[in-house]
Amino acid sequence: MKNQEIQVTEISSPEFENDFLKYISVESKNLSGRGDICVFVPPGAEKLTDCPLVILLTGVQGHSWSWSLRSGIHFSVLEMIKKKLIPPLVIAMPSDGLLSGDGSVCLLPNNFNFEKWIAEDVPVAIKKSIPAISGKSKLFIGGLSMGGFGAFKIGAKYHNIFTAIAAHSSITNQRELKLVAEENFSDFEQEDKSEEGVLDTLLKYKHHLPPFSFDCGAADTLLESNRLLHQQLIENNIAHDYEEYEGGHEWAYWQEHIIDSMLFFSRYFSAEKDVEVYMNELKQDC
Repeated sequence: MKNQEIQVTEISSPEFENDFLKYISVESKNLSGRGDICVFVPPGAEKLTDCPLVILLTGVQGHSWSWSLRSGIHFSVLEMIKKKLIPPLVIAMPSDGLLSGDGSVCLLPNNFNFEKWIAEDVPVAIKKSIPAISGKSKLFIGGLSMGGFGAFKIGAKYHNIFTAIAAHSSITNQRELKLVAEENFSDFEQEDKSEEGVLDTLLKYKHHLPPFSFDCGAADTLLESNRLLHQQLIENNIAHDYEEYEGGHEWAYWQEHIIDSMLFFSRYFSAEKDVEVYMNELKQDC
């Protein structure tokens, strides 16, 4: 994790927190202002070090609280931890900057660097705020819709930082924004046109890509573009996991299938020496 010039300006008080969710505000030069992060920290995590950190990006008009308060991801993940399906992990759910009506799309409009906010500032802020996260923690990135687009691109470009990538119902190129957003799309036009598409980014970093998976609902308006990306990846001999499930572009779908992403990530988690002790104590406490 790079040492960025960021400042954690405020963090929620434990006595007022609920359901193992913390809230952090950060001043970031990459945002030229403040960004917010909702963080799931499992009970007893203060006894652990080097926990995995999963960063989840939201979709159009999303917020730092969207994953938790629209999908209840913290409840799902805690249940998976209790069942020993996955080891204890921390989930960071950042805002994407909120500097435009529908979101940043994780591109680079108006000279703000949203990519570095996600890839560099967020991990540093979590490391400063959550003792269970250290410089040895493995990092993972995922997202839905616009956030899936961002997860693909940031995960590939910052392949030296992220261990694996997962995306749901993803926008696969900048042109598809008109299907889910009402922005002035000229704000998101890039000087380097290869920045506007997932495939171009994946091809550019073809020999350095982390493992990645993506999926899409059978009733989703983005299904055909996700199918096309899957086929193009096959044609270019880029290894990946791809699935289609019942459902549309909706929170019910993402609530169900974020579990698949956690299981995918778990293939690459390191076993920690004190996890077994943690799990035994968690079982007793719960």
